[in-house]
Amino acid sequence: MASRYFITTLSLCVFVLAVWAQSSVALADEPTVTDARLGVHPDKTRFVIDVSNALDFTIFTLQDPYRVVIDLPEVTWQLEPGQELLGKGLIAGYRYGLFRPGNSRIVLDVTAPVSVESAKSMTPNGNRSYRLVIDLAETDREAFLENAGWPERRVSKQAAAEPPIPLRDPSKRDPNRKMRVILDPGHGGIDSGAVGVDGTFEKDIALETSKKIKEVIEATGRYDVFLTREDDRFLELKERVEIARNFGGDLFISIHADSLESKKVSGASVYTLSEEASDKEAEELAQKENRADLIAGIDLENETDTVTDILIELAQRETMNRSADFARVLTGNIREHTQLLRNPHRFAGFRVLKAPDIPSVLVELGYLSNQEDEALLTSEKWRKSMAEGIRDAVNQFFAGQTENDQQKSASHEP
Repeated sequence: MASRYFITTLSLCVFVLAVWAQSSVALADEPTVTDARLGVHPDKTRFVIDVSNALDFTIFTLQDPYRVVIDLPEVTWQLEPGQELLGKGLIAGYRYGLFRPGNSRIVLDVTAPVSVESAKSMTPNGNRSYRLVIDLAETDREAFLENAGWPERRVSKQAAAEPPIPLRDPSKRDPNRKMRVILDPGHGGIDSGAVGVDGTFEKDIALETSKKIKEVIEATGRYDVFLTREDDRFLELKERVEIARNFGGDLFISIHADSLESKKVSGASVYTLSEEASDKEAEELAQKENRADLIAGIDLENETDTVTDILIELAQRETMNRSADFARVLTGNIREHTQLLRNPHRFAGFRVLKAPDIPSVLVELGYLSNQEDEALLTSEKWRKSMAEGIRDAVNQFFAGQTENDQQKSASHEP
């Protein structure tokens, strides 16, 4: 009996070791970026990354602002946090991360028009690993513009030809299905968003808080809740709107955390869409959030405004009214769970809030530039409390909207 037990145990150990070995080999085969550094020379600035494997890459430049974009296969990043903010020479700084599944990206912010003098992959030599070496030299704007632009259009003709999602009338929603809440964790992937005093990334705060809000709202059993992203990936602003509309969302809540030069400002706030900003701070925040696509290296050359015809404009006016209703309900409920800014409901032209048929708000949970706020935003206890306040607001909002819709239907009966 003992020998049988020993053999069984030995077999199990061999099996576990085999699985571990296979996993280790698989992990070893995944390309990993282990270091990145800048070098300044009299005639150029050099950017070098060390990688575990030889990698194919694509490099191109974009204007306004001047950027150099390096596309890689999906890789694992093992860089020391914060080093990307320390620019040298022609490179003011850089950002990196997952851009699309299977596609990682590095964006170099350059201080002037540049030419890519050299871009090559180097094989291991002595103690050096595989390297990607980019040499940039200063040039004039005219020469830069001649070579700037996308190597190819990323939007296929088939995708471009897809018909727009038809507008939905909220009053004609199927009463037998649950209301659908779309949570939109801001930023992600290559776009880290704001960076906290202690190095916390806004994209991580937004995702973890959104997951907690989803958990708390779903626990009521009254709603279907969806996230626009469930991991650390980049989404274009218009993609976030499209995802919400494809899910048939009845309410869209975009989750963010701000950062300011002043470390004293703290508190949460709620924003809704308006062509004219409520104040200078709201306008500046909208401009900053609307730059997310630009920061990640998205081609905006042929970008058009979603609101193009009178039917969409009329639908959006009603949606904006509903959004403002929810914002008022939301600020009233979360006031019991967190500190708010003075005049916490503000508005400006946020592109992510432009779904014409879904009430939409953007929630700034607090300021990562304020050490007390950063501590709260990373607290599991605070996230749960905040999620409960948002849940209560969702309950109150939908109860009021249902009552309004019933009154409208009754007023049209013969």
